[in-house]
Amino acid sequence: MASQEIGAELELDSQLCFTLYSTSLLMTKFYKPLLKGLGLTYPQYLVLLTLWQQDGLSAGAISRRLMTDTGSLTPVFKRLEVDGLLQRVRSRRDERVVELFLTERGRALRDRAREIPDCVVMASGQPPEELAELKARLETLRHRLQEAMP
Repeated sequence: MASQEIGAELELDSQLCFTLYSTSLLMTKFYKPLLKGLGLTYPQYLVLLTLWQQDGLSAGAISRRLMTDTGSLTPVFKRLEVDGLLQRVRSRRDERVVELFLTERGRALRDRAREIPDCVVMASGQPPEELAELKARLETLRHRLQEAMP
């Protein structure tokens, strides 16, 4: 069967979405061995990054920050709690709200994670200022797509 002409606009390699998707997959794969040494998965790392920046956030606030739903993060929160890295506490103001607090062990892990961003910069082969520019452009794209959502 001969391949059909579909036009460049529908070729996989012409799609921005595929470039972003495949890059995201590779980024996650790159992080896997780095995080394994810390005993973390990539979603756990993102939760900890959020709490290292601001401890005591609600599960909902973390979910919004990570642009995902609370239900998909609940198992991540539970695993981090079982591993002794955070505590889940019902809010005193509203018992429906679960707040997450780092334990001493969770705070200490931050120091061990400090080298990870440099590993990404080194692997990229790009100067940090170029990566910062790329990140800013992707943030602009993300913001515009959020605004365009119905």
